[in-house]
Amino acid sequence: MLAATRAALVEVGWSRLTMGEVAHRAGVAKTTLYRRWGAKSELVVDAVAVLFDELELPDGGSLSADIEGVVLSFAALLRRPEAKTALMAVIAESTTDEALRVRVRQAIVDRQKRLVLDGRSRAQRRGELPPDSADPAETARVVDLIFDVIAGAVVHRSLVSDRPVDEAWARQFTTLLLEGLGTASAAPPGGGRAP
Repeated sequence: MLAATRAALVEVGWSRLTMGEVAHRAGVAKTTLYRRWGAKSELVVDAVAVLFDELELPDGGSLSADIEGVVLSFAALLRRPEAKTALMAVIAESTTDEALRVRVRQAIVDRQKRLVLDGRSRAQRRGELPPDSADPAETARVVDLIFDVIAGAVVHRSLVSDRPVDEAWARQFTTLLLEGLGTASAAPPGGGRAP
């Protein structure tokens, strides 16, 4: 049913997508869909959430390589028509639907914060990052901020600006993230590292 939802969304778009269309494509009765999802927005969120659950944090051997790897994986996911179409649709709809916004946050955003937690733990074991704060609320704020910065940059570059997220951009972004704003002006054009 989730695959049928993604396929229908790519083919007919958000405005023409109906529960009946999805049921027909999936070969099930509409009542089967409505028993699990109360509205098409809920169905689409779950359909895109499973795509995001496929994301893994590659072990590149260092914090910078791990960040570059997850940035490139995330960008590759966003290039898939079914992910791009579904995500843009639910984000647009959620601007006027608070319940949908909460569902997007729970089903997609909060679940993907696992990548930040895993990456921080790995970097702490390597000695690249200090241990977490003794205050769990502070640690949660840091995890939220890291997720927002990385996901926000990749979504904006990929979907809003429609610019490539390639190895050079991922490297430059990671350098900026880890070393600060002073490195942005020191990087040569094209995304390479400064000498």
